[in-house]
Amino acid sequence: MPKDHGIGAAPKRREDVRFLTGAGNYTDDINVNGQAYVHFLRSDMAHGAINSIDTSAAAGMPGVVRIFTGADFEGVGGLPCGWQVTDRHGEAMQEPAHPILCQGKARHVGDPIAAVVAETPEQARDAAEAIEVDMTELPAVVDMKAALEDGATKVHDDLTSNLCYDWGFVEENRDAVDQAIKDAAHVTTLELVNNRLVANPMEPRVAVGDYNRATDDSTLYTTSQNPHVIRLLMGAFVLGIPEHKLRVVAPDVGGGFGTKIFHYAEEAFCTFAAKACNRPVKWTASRSEAFISDAHGRDHVTKIELALDADNNFTAIRTETYANMGAYLSTFAPSVPTWLHGTLMAGNYRTPIIYVNVKAVFTNTVPVDAYRGAGRPEATFQLERVIDKAARELGVDPIALRRQNFIQPDQFPYATPVAVEYDTGDYEATMQKLEEIGDLSGFEARRKESEARGKWRGLGVNCYIEACGIAPSNLVGQLGARAGLYESATVRVNATGGLVVMTGSHSHGQGHETTFPQVIAEMIGIDENMVEIVHGDTDKVPMGMGTYGSRSIAVGGSAMVRAAEKIINKTKKIAAHLMEASEADIELKDGAFSVAGTDKSVAWGDVCLAAYVPHNYPLEDIEPGLEETAFYDPANFTYPSGAYACEVEVDPDTGKVTIERFAAADDFGNVINPMIVSGQVHGGLAQGIGQALLENCAYDETGQLLSASYMDYAMPRADDVPFYDVDHSCQTPCTHNPLGVKGCGEAGAIGSPPAVVNAVIDALHSGGKTGVMHIDMPLSPDRVWAAMQ
Repeated sequence: MPKDHGIGAAPKRREDVRFLTGAGNYTDDINVNGQAYVHFLRSDMAHGAINSIDTSAAAGMPGVVRIFTGADFEGVGGLPCGWQVTDRHGEAMQEPAHPILCQGKARHVGDPIAAVVAETPEQARDAAEAIEVDMTELPAVVDMKAALEDGATKVHDDLTSNLCYDWGFVEENRDAVDQAIKDAAHVTTLELVNNRLVANPMEPRVAVGDYNRATDDSTLYTTSQNPHVIRLLMGAFVLGIPEHKLRVVAPDVGGGFGTKIFHYAEEAFCTFAAKACNRPVKWTASRSEAFISDAHGRDHVTKIELALDADNNFTAIRTETYANMGAYLSTFAPSVPTWLHGTLMAGNYRTPIIYVNVKAVFTNTVPVDAYRGAGRPEATFQLERVIDKAARELGVDPIALRRQNFIQPDQFPYATPVAVEYDTGDYEATMQKLEEIGDLSGFEARRKESEARGKWRGLGVNCYIEACGIAPSNLVGQLGARAGLYESATVRVNATGGLVVMTGSHSHGQGHETTFPQVIAEMIGIDENMVEIVHGDTDKVPMGMGTYGSRSIAVGGSAMVRAAEKIINKTKKIAAHLMEASEADIELKDGAFSVAGTDKSVAWGDVCLAAYVPHNYPLEDIEPGLEETAFYDPANFTYPSGAYACEVEVDPDTGKVTIERFAAADDFGNVINPMIVSGQVHGGLAQGIGQALLENCAYDETGQLLSASYMDYAMPRADDVPFYDVDHSCQTPCTHNPLGVKGCGEAGAIGSPPAVVNAVIDALHSGGKTGVMHIDMPLSPDRVWAAMQ
């Protein structure tokens, strides 16, 4: 029988009541008394030298408070990069300056040149249009390979070239991999593109800066996934504000998908301008601005080679990838195509040696950074597409080829040749579950039914593994991270027994306000409604690293458990004193303390009250109050995995692809709330399907963004996705966190793109007998139709 409370139960999300009734508190809902509004004048050139900026006419327009240009930020720090990558020759990456407003040059369409602060948004916009900017258009570099050619225009004149770094991993494997590929019985080669995406969260980015002259305190309200990181980066490296004088608040946030992890120029500007103007300053992005100022995702061009022996065992993998950084280094951009991608190239398989080469390139485009999955989808797409192509070349079943090369359950913990150690997993179990829930045995009958209607039906499968709960701090520090990656929690128990949990993990759709209380309630044996979650305000919660990389429950939840354990230990001491028993004999169950082997007991609430009314316990041994803090730094990543199957129909007359069925079998370790986990998978699947079939961020050769609105950027809608069959019953608990959890937020977006593409290729082969081996995403009707011809 399903549980009705605690871990494993599926209560409805408590936060949805305020969201669905319009009572949410988003950053744009925050209006500070006396605030002004900012409008950014953005470059319409991808690459241009700024000769002069004339603000005189604009300054005299109605409502204008002040106009800022890059000259106002001389001596102010630029936006920092939070991760340094060392290349395969031992050299540090090239790291250009990233000014808040352009200084000397604009480097992508949307680069902010000037900013107008005015009494109303309309007055700010009108004045910005009156600013006269004299610019000389320079050649733009958009194509990554062309950007690395001799004589290519440099995005940053002070760098030696447009190459950020040339990374090799594992470098000592390079010659051995080359030899293994030469000696292989069969080598499958595939060249592919992982298309650039715009994250498009429902809520656009917003920033409100406020300054208190009396106390010299600055406050930034912002749409962020990690307010403490914004405070650290902006305070220490950009504006030089001591952290105790800077408060960052991220209230309700309407979706992030990675794009709200990063520190942006608009946040620094609003904080700076509020002090300079001595009044609050607010900016709300338009959707058009979001397309040209939010960090984009993906954008890799890759050649991958898979070597097999005569028995179809994988013997080596070699990849060469060009990764687009855009015009500047966004906060975590260098880590995405390297440590978050190269370390996952082993996938679910026993490949003995692997070599990954990544060339990161500056271009005159919007910066690229982490987007749902961040490096893991790129690795999985390469690997699962080349395996499918190998199976087709060899004439073997693609599921059988995968099974033959799976890491086996008795091989865990399994050290891969790309420097990570999977602690648990059972890839055969998830494949078996996939065959069951996806009814793969019935596929041929469904294919024939489709053929009777003139459609070609295809089946695509995919296996994935990802590294979540990014960790440990000492390891990522060696790999170039410029911040720790622990998480924090403070548990405060009130005198009547209710708890407030202050967590460094930020919620922007994950359901923390529902799931975190389930964990605490399970530990103590109380109702979840007695637990309140506080997050998103650097003045209220201890220093934390925020939410991304499916780390909330594995890292943030573990910090919460550790703090709650301290609370329980203290309450047991108090209960022992109240019942005149040994602390070792005290048991806590169902919200009551008892003495083992006796009928003595005292309720949770009575012990909590005694903590705050310490009339009769020894203060020399037990201090009053019940509040504890814990910082949790994980010992390893967590490794969710799964197997996905997609069935599509292709219309041979038009090339239109319709997804008919999708099944996902995931291993997330222990599951806190099955309903929320299913919802996370559903959302990820929709985003992955969007990338596979619809979404594409396209630039022309001059650096103009062609897909700069929903008129040209195709987001998935309800009729583009099917009903999903999802399962997460195959659970191999994580061995190194107290909850045994692995994380679920990114899985759907990682596993779905290759499953969709594999299905389409299968339809073209099996139904259409076309011989098509690959089509780059998105598989739009025109691309599929052209390939069929």
